Amino acid sequence: MCGEHQHSDTCASEPAVSGARFKVADMTCDHCAGTIRKAFATTMPGTEISIDLASREVTVAGDAAAAANTIRAAGYEPQTIG
Repeated sequence: MCGEHQHSDTCASEPAVSGARFKVADMTCDHCAGTIRKAFATTMPGTEISIDLASREVTVAGDAAAAANTIRAAGYEPQTIG
């Protein structure tokens, strides 16, 4: 949880991406999702990601291990789905 502001469980989902899927239970708001997006832009530029805040899922087209490490480096704990 980011602690930046009041959290919301509602959010429009993004278009689906095919790839590694992660449950990120501590991603609770738009700020959290933005932090994860920024981490990918910095460490894995050009990587296609989809974030569904309502279900707290991140899907990444690319290396699953590198994606999980990027999410962890952003301060969140990913759990592989599937």
